[in-house]
Amino acid sequence: MSKEHQLYLKKRKTKKILIYLGQIIIFIIFIILWQLLTDMKVVDAFIVSSPKKIVDTIVGLYQSHNLFIHIGTTIYETIISFIISMLIGIVFASLLWSSQTLAKVMEPYLTILNSLPKVALGPIILIWFGTTTTSIIIMAILISSIVLTINIYNGFINIDENKIKLVKSFTKSKIKLYYYLVFPSNIPTIISNLKICISMSLIGIIMGEFLVSKKGIGYLIMYGSQVFNLDLVMSGIILLCIVATTLYYLVYYIEKKYEKTTH
Repeated sequence: MSKEHQLYLKKRKTKKILIYLGQIIIFIIFIILWQLLTDMKVVDAFIVSSPKKIVDTIVGLYQSHNLFIHIGTTIYETIISFIISMLIGIVFASLLWSSQTLAKVMEPYLTILNSLPKVALGPIILIWFGTTTTSIIIMAILISSIVLTINIYNGFINIDENKIKLVKSFTKSKIKLYYYLVFPSNIPTIISNLKICISMSLIGIIMGEFLVSKKGIGYLIMYGSQVFNLDLVMSGIILLCIVATTLYYLVYYIEKKYEKTTH
């Protein structure tokens, strides 16, 4: 490795460290200012809470053995809806790719369902499936699977025409074309869409928990707002941010692992 390349890598690493350091410093300054402003009564702690009260609330949830129950419930529901949404997205996108007629027939329905606020379907889902975990998971699946189907299908139909002609010169079978070219070529697209899917699934789960749940982070936020406990609301939001970030970087790690194995 040349000295110039070593110097470039060193500068790149230093820049990366400085970016992370800057992000951490901004976060710390924000927390300190938030606490100081509430301590000095510049802002009302009842309306915006404070870092100390949020920590105390989270510690209280832990001591009452409720913290991990709520976090675990949300993560469990999110993972279940994530897996089902991925399967639905891949299967439906594959079916749409296999038949242009089917794709054209379904196009307006997918557009309508994609643009429709899924929370509007909440009351119908509750009537059909009851106030159960099933309703929450179905809400999340509705939100994430439609977007995923559209994204994966777009990846399927945008394969390089030259590659398609090359494979067709060896076989006329559409199944073999899908197996040897279309699906393998879109594995990076599917993996990149995992990040969208996990985020959309979590959004759907929280929306569902707002409506029917007696457990979960969404329930904590909704219950806190109903009893005007802003400390509980803000604690729920902080927990939600932690869970969302953890799930995102878990999928990001899978994506990077795949990229390393293919290069």
